Amino acid sequence: MASSAHALHILVKHKELADDILEQLKKGAKFQDLAKKHSTCPSGKKGGDLGEFRKGAMVPQFDKVVRVITPLVP
Repeated sequence: MASSAHALHILVKHKELADDILEQLKKGAKFQDLAKKHSTCPSGKKGGDLGEFRKGAMVPQFDKVVRVITPLVP
Protein backbone atom coordinates (compact mmCIF):
# COMPACT_ATOMS: atom_id res chain seq x y z
CA MET A 1 0.00 0.00 0.00
CA ALA A 2 1.36 3.40 -0.97
CA SER A 3 2.26 5.86 1.79
CA SER A 4 0.85 8.77 -0.21
CA ALA A 5 -1.81 9.30 -2.84
CA HIS A 6 -3.09 12.02 -5.15
CA ALA A 7 -6.82 12.31 -5.81
CA LEU A 8 -9.53 14.37 -7.46
CA HIS A 9 -13.12 14.34 -6.26
CA ILE A 10 -16.47 16.04 -6.54
CA LEU A 11 -18.35 16.28 -3.25
CA VAL A 12 -22.13 16.72 -3.51
CA LYS A 13 -24.96 16.40 -0.99
CA HIS A 14 -27.47 14.41 -3.05
CA LYS A 15 -27.16 11.08 -4.83
CA GLU A 16 -29.30 12.35 -7.71
CA LEU A 17 -26.76 15.06 -8.49
CA ALA A 18 -23.91 12.56 -8.20
CA ASP A 19 -25.68 10.28 -10.67
CA ASP A 20 -26.23 13.20 -13.06
CA ILE A 21 -22.54 14.14 -12.85
CA LEU A 22 -21.53 10.54 -13.60
CA GLU A 23 -23.73 10.58 -16.70
CA GLN A 24 -22.19 13.86 -17.86
CA LEU A 25 -18.71 12.39 -17.39
CA LYS A 26 -19.68 9.32 -19.44
CA LYS A 27 -20.78 11.67 -22.22
CA GLY A 28 -17.39 13.39 -22.23
CA ALA A 29 -17.81 16.33 -19.86
CA LYS A 30 -14.58 17.54 -18.24
CA PHE A 31 -14.15 16.44 -14.63
CA GLN A 32 -12.54 19.71 -13.58
CA ASP A 33 -15.38 21.79 -15.02
CA LEU A 34 -18.01 19.72 -13.21
CA ALA A 35 -16.06 19.92 -9.95
CA LYS A 36 -15.86 23.71 -10.20
CA LYS A 37 -19.58 23.93 -10.88
CA HIS A 38 -20.97 21.38 -8.42
CA SER A 39 -18.53 20.43 -5.65
CA THR A 40 -19.31 21.64 -2.13
CA CYS A 41 -15.70 20.99 -1.09
CA PRO A 42 -13.18 23.85 -1.22
CA SER A 43 -11.16 21.69 -3.64
CA GLY A 44 -13.90 22.31 -6.22
CA LYS A 45 -12.27 25.67 -6.99
CA LYS A 46 -9.21 23.70 -8.09
CA GLY A 47 -11.18 21.31 -10.28
CA GLY A 48 -11.61 18.83 -7.44
CA ASP A 49 -7.88 18.36 -6.97
CA LEU A 50 -7.05 17.28 -3.41
CA GLY A 51 -3.36 17.18 -4.21
CA GLU A 52 -1.01 14.64 -2.69
CA PHE A 53 -1.68 13.44 0.84
CA ARG A 54 -0.30 10.87 3.24
CA LYS A 55 -2.09 7.82 4.59
CA GLY A 56 -4.36 8.88 7.46
CA ALA A 57 -4.73 12.50 6.35
CA MET A 58 -8.30 12.04 5.05
CA VAL A 59 -11.42 10.66 6.69
CA PRO A 60 -10.97 6.88 7.16
CA GLN A 61 -13.59 5.86 4.56
CA PHE A 62 -11.98 7.95 1.81
CA ASP A 63 -8.44 7.10 2.85
CA LYS A 64 -9.15 3.37 2.59
CA VAL A 65 -10.86 3.51 -0.80
CA VAL A 66 -8.38 5.86 -2.47
CA ARG A 67 -5.63 3.30 -1.90
CA VAL A 68 -7.39 0.27 -3.39
CA ILE A 69 -9.10 1.66 -6.50
CA THR A 70 -7.54 1.37 -9.92
CA PRO A 71 -6.03 4.72 -10.88
CA LEU A 72 -7.50 6.51 -13.86
CA VAL A 73 -5.22 8.03 -16.44
CA PRO A 74 -6.42 11.35 -17.89
